[in-house]
This record gives sequence, structure tokens and C-alpha cells, in this order.
Amino acid sequence: MTDVVALGEVMLRFDPGEGRIRTARSFQVWEGGGEYNVVRGLRRCFGLRAAVVTALADNAVGRLVEDLILQGGVDTSLIRWMADDGIGRGARNGLNFVERGFGIRGALGVSDRAHTAVSQLRKGDVDWDAVFSSGPRWFHTGGIFAGLSDTTVDVADEAMAAARRHGMAVSYDPNYRRSLWDGRGGADRAREVDVRLARHADVVVGALGLAGPYPGAVRIEADEVQDALVDVAGLLPQAEVLATTLREVPSAGVNDWSSAAWSARTGFVRGPEMSGLHVLDRIGSGDGFAAGLIYGLLTAGGDEGGPTGGARPMANLDVAGLSRSLAYGTAHGALTMTTPGDVSMASLAEVEALMAGGSAAVRR
Repeated sequence: MTDVVALGEVMLRFDPGEGRIRTARSFQVWEGGGEYNVVRGLRRCFGLRAAVVTALADNAVGRLVEDLILQGGVDTSLIRWMADDGIGRGARNGLNFVERGFGIRGALGVSDRAHTAVSQLRKGDVDWDAVFSSGPRWFHTGGIFAGLSDTTVDVADEAMAAARRHGMAVSYDPNYRRSLWDGRGGADRAREVDVRLARHADVVVGALGLAGPYPGAVRIEADEVQDALVDVAGLLPQAEVLATTLREVPSAGVNDWSSAAWSARTGFVRGPEMSGLHVLDRIGSGDGFAAGLIYGLLTAGGDEGGPTGGARPMANLDVAGLSRSLAYGTAHGALTMTTPGDVSMASLAEVEALMAGGSAAVRR
């Protein structure tokens, strides 16, 4: 039995700590990936049963990634293992070298992910009806997975459509990465794919990524967020919730952090505002926000069965429920930034204490 399922790539992250990649002599390793980080947070912090659909080359590096996923409590039974030819000619595992940044020096990521096993998934490779037969309630994927190759777009489309057939809530995060689209249509193609896939989604996380003519085309100021989300809603009339994080970056180590959402049922809702948040490692904070938001939506709106049963998520969503969901997301994303690595190390008690103003100043 599984509560939430994600589709995405899981890479091995190499972290030089306080140093630089180009001068490092040792690295800490973690697992990470945009879509995976979400369900990993839902499992370890929020206690939901989670699984990831991905593919890995069957070698020692792939088995290390599997071991890290297992330590995070995420079900690995849906991993597709591809034969290893010894040098990665046919399939390989993705690597991601990441500097956290400090002060005036921003974070830096150097990914090595071309021709990975998961990028070779094709429509029809996964029996989605079998995956969803155990009755999970939520499915999540995003633009990073969709951007890996021309075939992964169709896999994401197939999976999201199947999840909707099974009555699941579906979420999508555009999560644009320029490096994935260079030479493959660029931002215009990414925008086309995002709109195509987001039309399957009940919840779009990072919805401001769909504002403007293409990703990153416009900078949206704080007083423009509501209108921008309303404009995105015009593209996605079926979406129940459009949500986004809001971040200002005075320096790599200090961020102003907040969130907002729009729903046809509630209108525009602002999340908690956390000014001057001290940051150790910001990578994965948006995924941490998504995990908290999803948990809030799964437990909001009169769902008497809790996160693992009862009414369909968001069946009775109101302003209070959406505000609470944003608070879970904002607090969990903030705590994710206080520890190294992509994945959350926070507990539910810590998240709820922060929501209540017990661990840091939270201004609503």
C-alpha cells in the first residue's frame, strides 16, 4: 500500500561542504532529484507511505543510490534496472556536483546526467494501472523529468493521465532547467511541454514558472503575484490549486522566504512570511515546500480519514485549509534549507512548531 508516488530521476549528489568543487579532495554523497525529493519528504517528515518510479543502471553506483533511497524510507520496488555494460555506453546513472554557496558567492550546480537510464524510459515501459492498483492517493512529477529526453515527455503524459483515471490527485512542478532544453527547443519548447502536462494536474507547484511567454521571461514582483497566478489559471482551468514559493536573496546565506496560492474556491491566499531566514543549503527547498503543501492538502478540507483514507483530497478545500497547507509547505521548505543535501531532515513536530512560531519568527 502506498499513499504517494513520484516519477522522476534520482541522482547521486556530490557535496564539497564548505569548499569548492574545483578544489575539493573529498565529497559527501546524498541522493536527490526534483520529483523524488517531494515524496522523500512526505515519507520521512510527514509519515506517508511513498514510492518512486525511476530507472537506474544496475551497477555499484546505482545500488548506492538505491541504498540511499531505502534509508529515506521510500519504496524502491518500482525502480527499473537497466543492464550495465561497464562503461556507461548504454545506460548510466546521473551525477550532480553542488556547491552550497556562501555570502556573495551563490550556489553552483554541475550536473552530469546525459544518457542516463531514466532518460531512456518510453511510453509503455511502465504498467501504470498496476502501479496505481494499490490505491495511492497522490501522484507527482515535474518538468525536470519531462525535460530529460523527448521520450520522457510522453512517459509523464501517460502516467498523469493514468493517475487521473484512477481518481488520484495529480501535481506537477514546471521546475525549468535551461541545461535540459538547450539544443532541444529551448524555453519555448519547455513552455509547450509544461502547459501540455500541467493540464493533467490538480495542483501546480511553482506555478509562476508558467507566467509570461516562456520560463524566466518576466520578473514578477510581490504585488504582481496574484495577477500572475490568475493569468496562469486561464491556461489551466481544471487546476484546483496554483501555488508558488516567493524568495528574495540578499545573499546566499540569508533569504526572505514566503509562499502564495490561488484557487477558484478560495481566491488568492498568502502563506507565512519568513524574513531574514538563515540558509545552510537551499537546494531542495522548493521540493520541501511541495511536500508540505501536499501533506496539508491531503489533510485539509474535511478529510476525516486523514492522509491515508477518507474523501478525495481537496474535496472541501477552503481558505483556512489552503492557508494551512501553505504554512506546512513554507515551514518544511525553510527547515530543508537548514541542513545539507537535497532532502529534508525535519520532523513533523519541528514543522508544526515553526508554523506556531516556536522555533523562529513567523509573521502571517
